[in-house]
Amino acid sequence: MRDEILIFSVLGVTLAMFVWGRVRYDLVAMMALLAVTILGLVDPAVAFLGFGHPAVITVAAILAVSKGLQNAGVVDIIAKALKRVGNRPTVQVGALGTTAAICSAFMNNVGALALLMPVALRMARSAKRSPAYLLMPLAFCSLLGGLMTLIGSPPNIIVSSMRRQATGEPFGFFDFAPVGAGVTIVGIAFIALLGWRLLPDRKPANGDTIGFDIAEYTAELTVTEDSKFHDATIQELATAVDADFVILAILRGERRLSAPSGFETIHKGDTILVAADHEAIKALRDAGNFELAGEDNAKEDETDAAKDLTVVEAIVGPGSVLAGRTPAQLNLRWRYGVNLLGVSRQGSRVRGRLRDARLQTGDVLMLHIPADNTSETLSMLGCLPLAERAIDLAKPRRLLLGTGIFVCAVAATVVGLLPVQIAFVLAAVLMLLTKVVTLREGYDAVDWPVIVLLGAMIPLGDALESTGGTQRIADLMLWLGEGRAPIVALAILMIVTLLLSDVVNNAAVAVLMAPVAVRLAEGMNASVDAFLMAVVLGASSAFLTPIGHQSNTLVLAPGGYRFGDYARMGVPLTVIYVIVGLAAIVVVWPLRPEG
Repeated sequence: MRDEILIFSVLGVTLAMFVWGRVRYDLVAMMALLAVTILGLVDPAVAFLGFGHPAVITVAAILAVSKGLQNAGVVDIIAKALKRVGNRPTVQVGALGTTAAICSAFMNNVGALALLMPVALRMARSAKRSPAYLLMPLAFCSLLGGLMTLIGSPPNIIVSSMRRQATGEPFGFFDFAPVGAGVTIVGIAFIALLGWRLLPDRKPANGDTIGFDIAEYTAELTVTEDSKFHDATIQELATAVDADFVILAILRGERRLSAPSGFETIHKGDTILVAADHEAIKALRDAGNFELAGEDNAKEDETDAAKDLTVVEAIVGPGSVLAGRTPAQLNLRWRYGVNLLGVSRQGSRVRGRLRDARLQTGDVLMLHIPADNTSETLSMLGCLPLAERAIDLAKPRRLLLGTGIFVCAVAATVVGLLPVQIAFVLAAVLMLLTKVVTLREGYDAVDWPVIVLLGAMIPLGDALESTGGTQRIADLMLWLGEGRAPIVALAILMIVTLLLSDVVNNAAVAVLMAPVAVRLAEGMNASVDAFLMAVVLGASSAFLTPIGHQSNTLVLAPGGYRFGDYARMGVPLTVIYVIVGLAAIVVVWPLRPEG
């Protein structure tokens, strides 16, 4: 009983910290692992064996292979074809969603989303429609697509490993497809026909729907000797410049004049903290001959590369080196040759000096960046461009090598020639040797926080099992479903997993809930496969919040969404998802074992 109390206490604190979100989830998981080890619930000799678990190795290899598919240009070719679908929103949502789902079945869903986001933004711009109609559907469809194959998402790999422990055989590569494809088809149909209509139509303040709907950037403009408006009032500046902007503060030496009145005078040496869109900031800078923060760094370096800079808008991706750090700490100009010109954060204004703003995943940045090295630089920063990159069709060798290696890895897994972890590690190595992926790109492609999370959570899941905690949770679910059909217990398991996945990383949810599914199935004398499949569906259904999955977080700012907007489409989608998912599981994986 003591051990059960201890493990549930650690687990409760861990889940609470996951939801709180102030400490990154990989660090939380590592703290939990150390806690259960110090408390004697995990043997120190095996505490870190989770990092060598086949599921962890497989996830890392698949992320590297996904980068190879991106480099090969497979998705770029598909994206080029999407430009011809027309301007009807139902057709656009359906085409984008289907493409995202298919790509996500075979590659990292965040990677698929990153490649298709610029296409969606261009479609919205072409149709003069808010991108809010396209980006959330795109993110949700990328989650649905991950249900169809073994490598579609980390929960699938984790659940497959749990099945191997329970029955001696893991799930096959396409064992997920009958249930996953059914749920995905119905989900995309709902999103394309009705779901997008439930989303808000938020336009920028100037009414322009052509650009994507980023509410505003926060930027700094310095008043120099050459500035036209030093010794002018803010009202005079606002009258002279034909653009919409808000002056948040004037920084004058050590003083900060917040929300200054229109009669406040601007002096030489002042720094104006302004909130505006990209075009308004440019118009303001040009009209007043102000110096935009970041551009002064470029002037110090007179090399040809420094002169050939371009402005790029990009979003801070999951695992980016920028997340959780300030521009002052990063020293972007010295390390990467990049100048930060502005930051946009949906839902909250970036306050204070730009250099002291702590960047977050999902922030949209306005960057001054070398024009001839844009893709490589953004990749190093872990940022995703919000403009379509050039499609490189001039390297058929890389296309053939990348797709050929991937197809061979899938085939080797499907026919049972190699275990999935060996097949995809081999594929990753071959892509590195053939230069489809550079060594740096391969390491950068691995989402190391997720790897640390998995490596730390697997021993925690084992501790929950060894202390009897897993059985205790299963007994509670058995009690809730007592006297009812097994499908009720299946539904309870799926809904509990689903709700957890909306606030906790889906890989962590799968680690904790897969053993519960096995115990629950054994307690009901039911099929382990059906209950494990319920965990797969539940762990990949973060449709209610922007924090449940990285894909949801990435579209928050570019789509102009608020936290509650996700439930507008997410609630009905979740209801349909649960009903269709349970029906598909019962049909494909009978609840009672054969014989």
